[in-house]
Amino acid sequence: MKRGFTLIELLVVIAILVVLSTAVVLVLNPVELIKQSRDATRISDLSTLNSAIALYLSDVSNPAWNPDVVNSTATCTVAGASGYPNGAATSSCSANVVTLADGSGWVRYVNFSLISGGSPLARLPIDPRNTIVAADCPGGGTTSTLGCFYGFKSGTSTGIYEIVANMESTKYRNGGTADVESSDGGNQGHWYEVGSNLTF
Repeated sequence: MKRGFTLIELLVVIAILVVLSTAVVLVLNPVELIKQSRDATRISDLSTLNSAIALYLSDVSNPAWNPDVVNSTATCTVAGASGYPNGAATSSCSANVVTLADGSGWVRYVNFSLISGGSPLARLPIDPRNTIVAADCPGGGTTSTLGCFYGFKSGTSTGIYEIVANMESTKYRNGGTADVESSDGGNQGHWYEVGSNLTF
C-alpha cells in the first residue's frame, strides 16, 4: 500500500520554504542589487565618456571648446547657480534627451565625429533612470535637489572639464562600502566626478 504525504507534512514543508525564501530576499535585497547594477552602468558610462573626450582633445587640432554654457534644450550642461554639482541650477538641468555626439548633445561643443578614426561613441550615454526627481537618486549632504542624470561642465581653458553622476545604491553612495562619490578626488562629496579637473 502506497502512503502519500500527510497534510501536516505538506504544511511543514511549505512553512520551511516560506522562511527560506524570506531569508533569501532579506539577505540579497533585490531592489538594492538593481540599484547597484545601475550604478555600475553609471561608472562605466562616465569612464567611457571620459576616455572619448580625452581622445577628442588629443586627436583634434584646435578643438572647439566653450566654457559651460546653458542651452535651452533638455540637457544637463552644468552651469553656475545653486543646487546641483558645482552649483548648477535646477532650471539649467533636466533629464538628458539630446544624445547626439556631434557637439549639440548634452556634452556641448565636443564633436566626436571630428576624431580622425571616427567617433568612438554612436551616441552620448544617458543615466539608466535619467530623471531629476530627487527621490530616485536622493544623494546626501545639504543638497536635497539631486536626481539621476549625467552632467557635464567645461572650464574656460580648453581641456578643462568634469562629468558627474549621482549614485543610487547605498553601496556606491557617499559612506557606502564601495563609496565612489567621496573617494573620487573631486570637491563634491555626494557626486561621482570624473574628468580633467574635479575641483573647479
